[in-house]
Amino acid sequence: MMKLAAQSLFQSYELPSGLKLENRIVMAPMTHMSSKADGTVSDAELAYYARRSEGPGLIITAATWVLPNGGIPGAPGADDDDKIPGLRRLAAAIRERGAKAILQLFHAGRQGTRTGDLVAPSAVPEAREGAAVPRALEEHEIAEIVRAFGEAARRAITAGFDGVEVHGANGNLTHQFFSPLSNKRQDRYGGTLERRMTFGLAVVDEVLRIVREHADRPFAVGYRLSPEERDMPGGNSADTPEANEAPGITMEDTLAFADVLATRGLDYLHISLTDFRNPPRRGSWGGKSRMAILQERVGHLVPLIGVGAVHTAEDAADAMESGIPLLALGRELLMEPDWAGKVRDGLSSEIRTTLSTSDRERLSIPEPMWRLLLSIPGWSPFEDK
Repeated sequence: MMKLAAQSLFQSYELPSGLKLENRIVMAPMTHMSSKADGTVSDAELAYYARRSEGPGLIITAATWVLPNGGIPGAPGADDDDKIPGLRRLAAAIRERGAKAILQLFHAGRQGTRTGDLVAPSAVPEAREGAAVPRALEEHEIAEIVRAFGEAARRAITAGFDGVEVHGANGNLTHQFFSPLSNKRQDRYGGTLERRMTFGLAVVDEVLRIVREHADRPFAVGYRLSPEERDMPGGNSADTPEANEAPGITMEDTLAFADVLATRGLDYLHISLTDFRNPPRRGSWGGKSRMAILQERVGHLVPLIGVGAVHTAEDAADAMESGIPLLALGRELLMEPDWAGKVRDGLSSEIRTTLSTSDRERLSIPEPMWRLLLSIPGWSPFEDK
C-alpha cells in the first residue's frame, strides 16, 4: 500500500499566481544538449519532453540562455523574437499532454562556451585545471543582462508557457554573483552578503515586472538555488564533499537569501540538491536535512520544490514528509517516463531505476544527451555498456 505521504503527490496544487497543477510531481530541468546550433528548438527536444509530459503536473525545461554569451552549445535560447515559434512548439508539446510548462532562464557567466566572450562578476576562473579567466562585467553590462532576463520572460509568455524559473543554482552567473568565491566586487553588486544578493534580486524583480505587464493569465515565476557550495576558490558545485579553508556559500547565507526571496512574490523556490536527505556540511543543525531546514524557515511564506535522489515511491514519501508541497524528479524521469502513472496505479515494482544501452530510442532520449550520460560515470546507472 502506498504511504499516505506518497499519495499526497497526486493531489492538485495551486501556486500563488493562481496556476493550478494536477499533481505535486515536477520534472526537474536537465541539460539535454539537443537544441539546434542557433539555440532554436529541435524535433528531438520536442519528442523528449512530450514523452515525459503525461505524468508530472509541472515540467521545467532545460536551462535556456537569455544572451548568446551566456549560452552553451546544444542549449536552447530565448534571446530574440526569432526563437518564439520554436518555444511555442515546445510549450504546446508539454501542455497538450496535461502538464504545465515552465521555461528555465539562465546566463552561464564564466561557464558560457557558446561565444568567446567569457564574463563573470569578477575575473576569477572556475576551480578546474585549464579554466580560462573570465572578464569582469561592467555595471552597464549587468543592467543589460537583467533586462535580457525580462525580455526572455516576455517571449515565454508570448510562446504560451505557464511560467519561468530563474536559474540561480549550479554555478551559473546568478549563482556566481551570490558566491563569495566568484564575486570579489566592492561595488553595489558585491562585498557583503546583502550586496551579493543584488543581482539575483534585480533579475527576479525585472521578471516579475514583465509578467505583471504582459501576462494575461496565471503565470508562475520561480527561483532555483543551491543551498551550499564546496569550499574551493572558484568552486561551482552545489553538493560535493570536497572542502578546504576558503568558504563558499553557506547554509546561513542561503537562509538569509531565502528570507528575502520569500518576500518578493515568487511562486516557488526550487532547491537544487543531489540528495534531499543530506544535512548541511557545516554547523550543527540537529541532524535535519537542508530541505527540512529551508521548509521550516520559509515554507510558510513561499512553496518549495525539493529534488534529489528520488527514485521509488518510498523515496518520494520520505521527501514529502519534510513538509514540502512539490517534489521534482530528474534522473528517474529520464529512466522511467511513466513513473507517475506506475506509482499512482500501484505498479511501483515495474519502475525502472537503471538504463540499458539499448534504451535511447525507446525513451526518446536525444542522441547528444545520450552521449553526455555515457560520459558521466555514475550519474545515470547503466545495466550494461
